[in-house]
Amino acid sequence: MNRFSIIAVIVVAMLAFACKNKAVPQEVATDKKQDTITAIVTNEIILRDDRLNAIYPQYVKLTTALVDNDAATARIAANAIGEGAARLQLNSKIKQEADKIVATADIALQRTAFAALSNELIVLIEKSGVQAGALYVDFCPMAMEDKGASWISGVKDIRNPYFGEQMLTCGGIKSTFAANNN
Repeated sequence: MNRFSIIAVIVVAMLAFACKNKAVPQEVATDKKQDTITAIVTNEIILRDDRLNAIYPQYVKLTTALVDNDAATARIAANAIGEGAARLQLNSKIKQEADKIVATADIALQRTAFAALSNELIVLIEKSGVQAGALYVDFCPMAMEDKGASWISGVKDIRNPYFGEQMLTCGGIKSTFAANNN
């Protein structure tokens, strides 16, 4: 058996045991098992708080837009984050910072709000944890006028959203949230 097969068998066994005593419809339990197995094999991120899972893909889009100096796409992603945060009753500061990004086409102002939004999201992820995969808290010491700023990434490679192409690889990994250390 290869490594992924062994991991998949272990995860299925653990989930089957954990779900055995819960009133979960079988088709829902099967879907969650498959999602977890797929996440482990493909290195996808699954957070322990489903509300964060709902907005995290938009955060990735927002980060990518800022890396690419794309203010219009940043506004779209931030709008989805803000609406999701409000609908899911997440931290109101996340919605406030997302709304600041939506309200401006100025990439520098978007990046300032992104720093605050990232800090709020980091706190929430630290509290809830990661169920599968790993997230990295990256830090650029030169961002925010040399005060430094953090962001979350699902990959080890640094792609700096505060400077984009100007300083694409500036920064480093500050900490890691992983399924095995939560």
